[in-house]
Amino acid sequence: MASGFRRGNRKRLPKLEARGELQELEREGPFKEWLGMPDLYRYRLVVDGETYSYQTEDSELPVAIGDRVVFRYKETKAGKWVDRNSLGKAIDPSNYQ
Repeated sequence: MASGFRRGNRKRLPKLEARGELQELEREGPFKEWLGMPDLYRYRLVVDGETYSYQTEDSELPVAIGDRVVFRYKETKAGKWVDRNSLGKAIDPSNYQ
């Protein structure tokens, strides 16, 4: 098989990564997309002045305002969307002895 970077005639875009201080966090939901599907929550995150959207089944996030966070995201016409299960606290190796 040829390179894994092509799907049909489209080139796969590389994942974008962001890191910085979580300045704002708002939750909406829960929403039910269709019967039998778990509730979904939509979050609006502001990291270093940039706004991102995140959708997950989790009613609580593993991060809080003031945390240094890291995540992968993609840009769409609807804005910047954080990849599922990629949001976490950024670990600074200099903090460990």
